[in-house]
Amino acid sequence: MVSEALTPERILEATEEVLRRYGPSKATVVDVARALGVSHGSVYRHFRTKAALREAVTQRWLDRTSEILAPLTTERGPAEERLDRWLKTLFEAKRRKAGDDPELFATYTVLTGDMSTVVDGHIDDLVGQLARIIEDGRREGVFVGESIGFPSEAARAVFHATGRFHDPAYAAEWSRPGIEDDFASVRELVLRGLRA
Repeated sequence: MVSEALTPERILEATEEVLRRYGPSKATVVDVARALGVSHGSVYRHFRTKAALREAVTQRWLDRTSEILAPLTTERGPAEERLDRWLKTLFEAKRRKAGDDPELFATYTVLTGDMSTVVDGHIDDLVGQLARIIEDGRREGVFVGESIGFPSEAARAVFHATGRFHDPAYAAEWSRPGIEDDFASVRELVLRGLRA
């Protein structure tokens, strides 16, 4: 008998632990159920397929980054400083995920590669956050360049220009000497471009 009610959140927590232990190729719904002390049918009542469970756990993992960044889009203060802080926070969040739990990071890198819809939604969310900050900068008269275009276009350009510092494909570079200086140079270039 399970002492706690079986909830989607408990299932996702157990799934994350199972993925950490076995990796994405060997982890099964039966393993998740065993970790929870329930039948695999109980897990399937909350997540209809293994793919749905993997999608939900991947979404949860990506949402953690979005949640860390979201307050920076609405806080008070100059947009230029908020944008710089947002970029730094994104880099630190991704670097922390890669460095603190490399096995789980590698697992999620595999899972996100299989879930383009979830990843696309995550990127759209992050670009939307950037667009709000850039729009604030336009209202402040700080980001005034002709090349900015619509805030969403500028936000997408900023996101892609800084990809080396948040795209998991570059995770191996995040601990190399000089990465902080490289990141500072890219941030300065981006901000200068928005001010032009």
